[in-house]
Amino acid sequence: MSTESCPSMPTDEDDIIHPRVLPFIFVHLACFAIFWVDVQPIDWIICGVLYVIRMFGITAGFHRYFSHRSFKTSRGFQFFLAFLGQSSAQRGVLWWAAKHRQHHKYSDTEQDIHSPVQHGFWYSHVLWIFSKRGLTVDYSAIKDFQKYPELAWIEKWERFPPFVLGVLVWAIAGWSGLVVGFFVSTVLLFHGTFTINSLSHVFGKQPYVTGDHSRNNLFLAIITLGEGWHNNHHHFPSATPQGFHWWQIDVTYYILKILSIFRIVWDLRLPPAHVVEGRRKLSLTTIENAAQQLAASFSIEQVGKTVLKALAHTPKLEELRNRARIGQSEVEAFLKEMKILESPSIANLKHRAQKMFAHIPSLNPIVERANQILVQAVSVWLVQNDVHEIGVAV
Repeated sequence: MSTESCPSMPTDEDDIIHPRVLPFIFVHLACFAIFWVDVQPIDWIICGVLYVIRMFGITAGFHRYFSHRSFKTSRGFQFFLAFLGQSSAQRGVLWWAAKHRQHHKYSDTEQDIHSPVQHGFWYSHVLWIFSKRGLTVDYSAIKDFQKYPELAWIEKWERFPPFVLGVLVWAIAGWSGLVVGFFVSTVLLFHGTFTINSLSHVFGKQPYVTGDHSRNNLFLAIITLGEGWHNNHHHFPSATPQGFHWWQIDVTYYILKILSIFRIVWDLRLPPAHVVEGRRKLSLTTIENAAQQLAASFSIEQVGKTVLKALAHTPKLEELRNRARIGQSEVEAFLKEMKILESPSIANLKHRAQKMFAHIPSLNPIVERANQILVQAVSVWLVQNDVHEIGVAV
């Protein structure tokens, strides 16, 4: 599907589990207490520091380590990353990583629970977290970390880390520190990280063919310490850096690189040169998804009318009408026999593909498959519509 297509919003009106939403709403409402407390400059410093530190807990811990195992660390620092990530109040570490692994497995398909292409902005941004599908988690997807009892414990007590952090901030900076330093930074952190689900599959560039709508976005990379290079990440998810080039700002990787000097983390996985250059062989699934994306960027109705116009005032139009009476398979066979969608449509497909997918060794497999998809779609359109009336009108 393309972003131009109409997204399928969740149809179950009872999908959102309302009691789960209440703490989330409370954290937002608590920010309004800023009008009743004596805010000090130190409160804003605490806010900024906690935003960056906890964002690192999400990006380096929850994402690059627990979800993708892109580097190694000790068991002690592993627990620290889990605690730090959970202090952001974004559910448990095992839940987060398991959901993210499923996202990569089903990216931008109907099974992707937070795809903006499938479900629209608000559902992919935040509402999915409180849905029935969002609440449940397949822990078999995270068995490699579930075996650690300390991780299972902190997963069970998911609200313990943010509670401890909130009490600590209050003890140090008082009520104004709690409101600004903890609650405001938590809300900013919520929506900063959520943008990767809701915006990085909509706005930005796609230098690599990934079979989904993941995009690179500089602004999102800045506010999420490097996560905005999302198309890079979907191109090679196991890489520690998500900025593949020196000019792609990736603060999370810079911090991990410094930590590796002191052997706090090690074996940071880098993307191979052929991956960065786009010479990586595409899987059949990626080719299929990319072809679907390319084909969906064309208007089937417009292509269908172009076919009819090309056949107008020729005996072949009557043959098309006769085959349409039989069914879609006959129309598809006719279009293939006539090679009517091979030229100049192939040239158009290649031109569009070159714009959509920059780094790719060969566009031919994607273009050929997209052409097949178009032939099938146009055949269905011709049969479903009154080809006789359309033919006369054209």
